Amino acid sequence: MIKIAQLSCGTEYSGVQSEIERAATTVGAKMVFPDVEAAEIERAVEEFGFRPTSPQLKLMIARTLAITEGHYDADAVFISSCFRCAEAALIRNELRRYVQEHSHLPVVTYSFTERTKAGQLLTRMEALVTIVERKELLARERQVGLTAGIDSGSSTTKAMIMRDNEIIGKFWHPTGEVIGSAQEALDKALAEAGVKQSDLEAIGVTGYGRYTIGKKLNCQLIQEELTTNSKGAVWLADRQKGEATIIDIGGMDNKAITVRDGIPDNFTMGGICAGASGRFLELTAKRLKVEITELGALADRGDARKVPMNSYCSIFGIQDLVTSLAAGQTIEDVAAAACQSVADQVYEQQLQEIDVRQPVIQVGGTSLISGLVKALGNVVGSKPIVPPNSQYIGSVGAALLSSGFLEGHR
Repeated sequence: MIKIAQLSCGTEYSGVQSEIERAATTVGAKMVFPDVEAAEIERAVEEFGFRPTSPQLKLMIARTLAITEGHYDADAVFISSCFRCAEAALIRNELRRYVQEHSHLPVVTYSFTERTKAGQLLTRMEALVTIVERKELLARERQVGLTAGIDSGSSTTKAMIMRDNEIIGKFWHPTGEVIGSAQEALDKALAEAGVKQSDLEAIGVTGYGRYTIGKKLNCQLIQEELTTNSKGAVWLADRQKGEATIIDIGGMDNKAITVRDGIPDNFTMGGICAGASGRFLELTAKRLKVEITELGALADRGDARKVPMNSYCSIFGIQDLVTSLAAGQTIEDVAAAACQSVADQVYEQQLQEIDVRQPVIQVGGTSLISGLVKALGNVVGSKPIVPPNSQYIGSVGAALLSSGFLEGHR
């Protein structure tokens, strides 16, 4: 069983410990707590160089050093604290950085509320287990055979057909009924590729509807989107060696993933509000009476500095834009401000949880909005790479990884 070392503060008091353990058990893992002697806590705090007030935070530090110094064996690390505690947020981020600098263990951080449920943690736990159990599969750089990948996203469903490391068919459309959307996308991609579903040697599926679709289509690979998206991104960007950061600003949630030689080692997902997601840009386009595909070009011609944006909330954010329009600002400036607002919030809410490594690869449907790419570049200090077919990362990753199941079965 995969052992995930838990470094946390307040999970018992907040009532979320049972939810953490339930999520881990669901994916075949076990939460473990490194044993440390009382005397070791003081030594660890002194060595770490930061003396928090909370005894629980001091214990987190001591447990971190027990792992990184090899006194306790674990396969992955889960660092968590209450979102309301500023001191814990500082410790959480520093411990995450310390683990990455002193070990090769995959690590994820999470700030919980009293209402956190196992389902919110499931994707994170599943990704940790995948990185540990399937590292060889994740390291593969080529797709072999004839495989399909399906990405059942919250906004769109994508399908990709690949043969021997080449894309031969693809299709995407808005997500409706989950199975129907997946089957239609697959059928259209197969038609473009000129092959039949019965010709496929393996199918991989990812995204929100992965379990339903996986069962219906008897898929060989059913995988969470953190690992499929990272694999698809580095393959499309031809960055499978070395380090990179992948940023996927989605319709409902966002993902920021750091990779080393194609394998994720730290990731964060979620966000406080839809104001930091592609959904806010859809609302902006609707308010400006333009298609979402036109929003990026408008933003490229605008000046975000002319329109104040002060809200994390998508509703209040739209109010800011309406107020600016009423004050006489151009739709170009408003579009630029909306893109910059999303980029700023992604930085504040998520990129603080990882160490951004260059190059930055921007993917997902919102990577096609040039104004958002420009805005994100302003935030991370360099223009992100937007690879061809960037909106297909999940389906590409699923097709590539599913080909790993062909070896030994031919």
